[in-house]
Amino acid sequence: MPQHRFASAGRRHCGRCLLAATLLCARPVAAETLLCHVTYGGETRILRAEPVASPYTVPVEAIGSYFLFRMVWQKEPADLAAIKLYVLAARDGGAAPIQQLTHPYPPPASTRPAYGFTGLNSVYEPVRDGELQYWCELSAAAGRAP
Repeated sequence: MPQHRFASAGRRHCGRCLLAATLLCARPVAAETLLCHVTYGGETRILRAEPVASPYTVPVEAIGSYFLFRMVWQKEPADLAAIKLYVLAARDGGAAPIQQLTHPYPPPASTRPAYGFTGLNSVYEPVRDGELQYWCELSAAAGRAP
């Protein structure tokens, strides 16, 4: 009988180890977030975007009263994987594109990491002489493993 008692205690100990190992596997993992640092009128904002399945659902973000900014990040399907950045002018007749950049995903390593994978971009407002500057990076953010 004593031997059976030890075997039972060993199974309980093994069960606790298995539970501890399972909890360790559920630790946070890095998930990417697209961050664009947008400066206009002396104010810098950081805009965030996650990957999307369809580019048609991505809204624009108003920057001041003239500029609109849009970030479209697709990871799948692989042949469409890209990060597309749009700067538009908010005109009375509707939005008009001023600049559109397409970067491959994943982007190549930057030679100037101070300005992410896009480098520093400047876009000018022809009516009021305003300037919008931006640069973007992919940042690892803590998330939960599925």
